[in-house]
Amino acid sequence: MTFQESHFSSDQNGLVDINIPVAQGEDSIATSINATIEKHIIYELLAGETEGINANTIQESIAGFSKEYSNFKNDFPDNTPLWEAQIDGDIMFQSEAIISIALTSYINTGGAQGILHISIYNFNAQTGKTILNKDLFNDYDGFFKIAKMYYQKEFESEGISMESEKFTLPMNIGYSTEGILLLYNMNEINTFSKGPLDFTIPYSAISYYLNYQ
Repeated sequence: MTFQESHFSSDQNGLVDINIPVAQGEDSIATSINATIEKHIIYELLAGETEGINANTIQESIAGFSKEYSNFKNDFPDNTPLWEAQIDGDIMFQSEAIISIALTSYINTGGAQGILHISIYNFNAQTGKTILNKDLFNDYDGFFKIAKMYYQKEFESEGISMESEKFTLPMNIGYSTEGILLLYNMNEINTFSKGPLDFTIPYSAISYYLNYQ
């Protein structure tokens, strides 16, 4: 599977800037991967009413974001901070078995500061379907114990800790060149950090538990 970086933006007002890898080809694998990434971006660009998603393409979602900004500006003409949406995608890891892609979003819809959020998607390279975190491993409980040990080793020296009985795995787990990356977004963990926290478990310590190599 090959990818090509594609750029999308709101040319008229510069509010939105998107750079993502797009899977090449017309087969079902490329179609499935691209559909998942596109759906994620459409959701990230929702502003205002979120009861329904009217956009079906990235271009339509950009137009919707710009429209919501115009409505906001009309409602508050004397105090209208500029909105901003930046979304970047990176291929973290790719093999014949699995593809891991990270999507980093920074969205600001007029607040004091925007929201930074990172999502990791793992795709079966043979089907293009997303792989649930629990299906990455043949022994999820065993992986949990190792992850907890590495978490404590990584962060307790920095004064960042999670009560042992309350330890949870993050929503975002993916393959990287160095090992299995675990990433906590700011809403997942109580710290004074200004951004996401992550740590990597080397493949040498975790290969026994992996369903995909």
